Amino acid sequence: MSSPTVGSPMEILLVEDNLEDARVTIEALRAENVRCRVSLVPDGHEAMNFLRRQGVLARAPRPDLILLDMELPKKDGRQVLAEIRADEDLKSIPVVVLTASLVHRAILEAENLRVDAFMTKPVSLEKFIEVVKSLRRSWLVERVLPAMK
Repeated sequence: MSSPTVGSPMEILLVEDNLEDARVTIEALRAENVRCRVSLVPDGHEAMNFLRRQGVLARAPRPDLILLDMELPKKDGRQVLAEIRADEDLKSIPVVVLTASLVHRAILEAENLRVDAFMTKPVSLEKFIEVVKSLRRSWLVERVLPAMK
């Protein structure tokens, strides 16, 4: 018998312009009972506004995990990742890159842009959930309060 998770759900920012891919991702998280809240943005420009809490997104939650598609309108995933890694307030957020091409992995590695995991589309449901749960365990360990004496 497992005990319920204590505390706040994990905040996930999903940066994806394909609504069908976004739906599949969100349904996979629900099906596996990953305790999270997902915010969806459709392009790289809006992703950076969300992360920097600019304009109408001033009250956006700080994500604990970013799921980032590489093929985005307005600002592609590589540009978004470069901005995240260059920003002192954002660079510690784990990023999982979602891509249909292994070429993106080589480009990001050549540019020394750190990624916490790569997922090739179409994403294997089992692999995707494994990565998210692993990152969630790390997230929970970092937020455990010391025992009261």
